[in-house]
Amino acid sequence: MIPVTNVAAGIVITYRPVVVLHGILASDASMAGFVNYIQTAHPGTQVLNVDGYNDILSFVPMWDQMKGVQAKIKSFVDDSPDGVHMICYSQGGLTCRAILQSFQTNVHTFVSLSSPQAGQYGDTDYLNFLFPNFTKENLYLALYNDLGQDVSVGNYWNDPYHQDLYYQHCNYLPLLNNGTNPAYKTNFLNVKQLVLIGGPDDGVITPWESSQFGFYEDNSQTVADMKSQNFYTKDSFGLRTLDMEGKVARYTIPGVVHTNWHQNQSVFDCCIKPWLD
Repeated sequence: MIPVTNVAAGIVITYRPVVVLHGILASDASMAGFVNYIQTAHPGTQVLNVDGYNDILSFVPMWDQMKGVQAKIKSFVDDSPDGVHMICYSQGGLTCRAILQSFQTNVHTFVSLSSPQAGQYGDTDYLNFLFPNFTKENLYLALYNDLGQDVSVGNYWNDPYHQDLYYQHCNYLPLLNNGTNPAYKTNFLNVKQLVLIGGPDDGVITPWESSQFGFYEDNSQTVADMKSQNFYTKDSFGLRTLDMEGKVARYTIPGVVHTNWHQNQSVFDCCIKPWLD
């Protein structure tokens, strides 16, 4: 629903405010063009482009980022009684999801833009920058311990060949996915619409289906769809409920590399703009 105000003889249409969060090794400046997409499509829209955990600070542990971002957006969200939309890119999508599960919010639509919602297991430039002497096959040795959990990537590194260590040491994503706190489900179900965007040519999110809650089967690199994941079948945090209520939209878009999702006008027009009322 679009809030409408009758001013004198005319009608003024106002759109819900929007929170935007950048991804790893980036900053709010990297999302300026995306903010322009929003404000060009819907003039007058209030947009909070979160300035925080920029560049190298995006490697700060995820729980710390979640708390810091939540503090930065709280007054903006609270001052919007008709609700806000939240658009979060890459690693930022996991930060935003933790906020939605940890707090009661009035977020209307959550757009997860190429975010590793089911985890990450792949060699990327980001990982080579941090861990030049490791590959995906042995990176668990560096990440599944106390020191590795002080790096954001370690908090959602999901090695399908070492699931016992993943659940033992990873202190972020398993907690969000597996119903460890009943409030995570209650809070997440306050979201009115979940939009999941990704594609096979992403080149960073691995497997790319993680952007839509799909992931590798245990001890395999065969990808199982969202609906086959334990957290979906058990409805651990409310994903199945939202899906059964028709509140989950999935977009698969070929030909878009990871660093271009937020710079692609066609992606915005087809998959994001329709949800920004």
